[in-house]
Amino acid sequence: MAAGEELACSLGIPAGDMATESSPLTTHVLDTASGLPAQGLCLRLSRLEAPAQQWMELRTSYTNPDGRCPGLLTPGQIKPGTYKLSFDTERYWKERGQESFYPYVEVVFTIAKETQKFHVPLLLSPWSYTTYRGS
Repeated sequence: MAAGEELACSLGIPAGDMATESSPLTTHVLDTASGLPAQGLCLRLSRLEAPAQQWMELRTSYTNPDGRCPGLLTPGQIKPGTYKLSFDTERYWKERGQESFYPYVEVVFTIAKETQKFHVPLLLSPWSYTTYRGS
């Protein structure tokens, strides 16, 4: 995560309201150390843009009290390509007075068909993480 990205999360700057309509891309973060949803975790969604192959940030958001970010993209925003969810795990653990190993977690994935739904869960502890394609 670049210095500017860290600053945006630390300042709590959202990239707009979460979509209220059904989003084709969602995430859910669980704090496995506490057994609770990871509320207030800052995350960024980016897409790899051709031809320069640079990441373009699409949204900055925070997990809700249930650890979810249901409205990352609207159906009209999604298109085939490579996407990245970057989770600011260092800030999340520091706010809880917990030392951790990973300052951020990046999950890179490919969307081939914009008509499908994509769910990217993250199981998080101070010393490990697991992710998978959910349903």
